[in-house]
Amino acid sequence: MNSLTIHRKGILFVISAPSGAGKTTLISSLRHKQDFVYSVSCTTRAPRPGEVHGEDYFFLSQEDFQKHIAAGDFLEHAEVHGRFYGTLKSTVLKHLAAGVDVLLDVDTLGAASIRACDDPFIQSALADVFIMPPGLDELARRLRKRGTESEEQVATRLHNASGEMQKWRDYRYTLISGSMEEDIEKFRAIMRAERYMSSRLQLDFA
Repeated sequence: MNSLTIHRKGILFVISAPSGAGKTTLISSLRHKQDFVYSVSCTTRAPRPGEVHGEDYFFLSQEDFQKHIAAGDFLEHAEVHGRFYGTLKSTVLKHLAAGVDVLLDVDTLGAASIRACDDPFIQSALADVFIMPPGLDELARRLRKRGTESEEQVATRLHNASGEMQKWRDYRYTLISGSMEEDIEKFRAIMRAERYMSSRLQLDFA
């Protein structure tokens, strides 16, 4: 045995969190290190100022989105406030088959849809992570600190968060949110552990 070659298929890291738990900040920080691909979702809503097609979202017409649904092209999709959002299965599978890890940001319903996917390749690749805020009081503080929602909107988000937080046991990992630096280190630890799993590796001895 003179050398060892290591092969690995990609891992599908799925992240969910209540609004205000720090998910967006975490993902933005993680994206600075290009050791994975961030999955860009499709949506039927109009682009917001500064958003770029293919980078922030794939902006589709209602008709095109419905065609994708009918063809079974989405790994998960949902309707939110009259707009549709979804993740194309083909894009995710292409990266995973090439040994590239994929980071996917979805809500608890989207994560449940992915867990229910009957594709064995998706099932074997999946590593889902729930970001749990330290508590509703802290979550309320973070939401109010953003200054982007009214008190009524904050109350709605807290109500929704309470329900989402009950889903944490459905995930392989639960990350209790602290500072941004702590959250990054915790998530990186999860990524490292998943990448070293024996079941994910193929070792060729020469």
